[in-house]
Amino acid sequence: MIVHSVGKSTSKVALMTSAGRPTIRQVAELAGVSHQTVSRYFRPDSGLLPETADRVRSAVEALGYHPNLTARAMRTRRSGMLAVVLPGWVGPEEAVFAACDEARNSGYRVEVIIDWGGAPESLDARVAELLSSGQVEGVLSLTPVTSAPATGGVVVQVDHYDHRLRAVNEGVAEDRETMIELVRKLSALGHRELLYVGGPPDWPSARMRLAGYREACKRFDLHSHGEPSGFWHPDTGRTVIESLPDDTPVTAVVAASDHIGVGVIGAAQRRGWQVPGRLSVTGWDDLLLARYSVPSLSTVVVDRATAGRRAMRRLIAAVEGRPEPESPAVQSTRVEFRESTAPLGQA
Repeated sequence: MIVHSVGKSTSKVALMTSAGRPTIRQVAELAGVSHQTVSRYFRPDSGLLPETADRVRSAVEALGYHPNLTARAMRTRRSGMLAVVLPGWVGPEEAVFAACDEARNSGYRVEVIIDWGGAPESLDARVAELLSSGQVEGVLSLTPVTSAPATGGVVVQVDHYDHRLRAVNEGVAEDRETMIELVRKLSALGHRELLYVGGPPDWPSARMRLAGYREACKRFDLHSHGEPSGFWHPDTGRTVIESLPDDTPVTAVVAASDHIGVGVIGAAQRRGWQVPGRLSVTGWDDLLLARYSVPSLSTVVVDRATAGRRAMRRLIAAVEGRPEPESPAVQSTRVEFRESTAPLGQA
């Protein structure tokens, strides 16, 4: 717990925060340092020892403290403002929320700019406009910026999404292997007769997941009863299940997304097929509602929040003239089986 790491009780933090907005002196008291040390913590060249910086960071997070950016801007002639730009709002919500939280914890304000339905050139123009205005110190773009702004400033781009917010490049690099692992786990539960319900073929992530499914069926000697596809919508799963004959030998359905998986479960239950007694079902994405469906949907958990925080750390380091932080090699996807899957023949 954060409070324990700075050596103070929960009641102490509650008392400090009950009087209103926390102050820099309260952060200093909680961390056991001077208020000048806390002020240094928010500078790019703080020079603080790692253990001291950790204590201040813990106190900042425990109190929910944010520095007075207006005063800092007057003192340093910097705006303290960053921008996150993206061409829509479907898919990267967790990454954006985490990036904004990381920026605020580092003493920056953030504006999220959404260029609905614009072409890549439109987004480039928006980035250039933001930087030339002088209102922001840096821009984090969740899609590639096709032309570098001539106005100067700092731009960090994340190549996980294209201009339609479809996951690309390293954003789907793990999908194939993760799908192989998911199917392997179904095989270990005794399922040999599978059906795959995929996403739109023009999405790189959909193609990688399908490739992983095919490879797994071949590797584990499983029988696939088809690979129908459609949009990332429950209707895709519903339509496929409604088209199956009553005596289908399929015992497990692998859906390429949680939306599709929820549609599969609903259609199966309407047909009187118990999930997971008659059909085991898996999805992909770990949507919040899928965790609370009945039964809860087995899925692939995707750690988009960590990617968002890493991207913002890269931007802040560039703005402050520091070396780019190292990105530890960690798996961003993992298979998590829940109530919608069971060993063959068991409810």
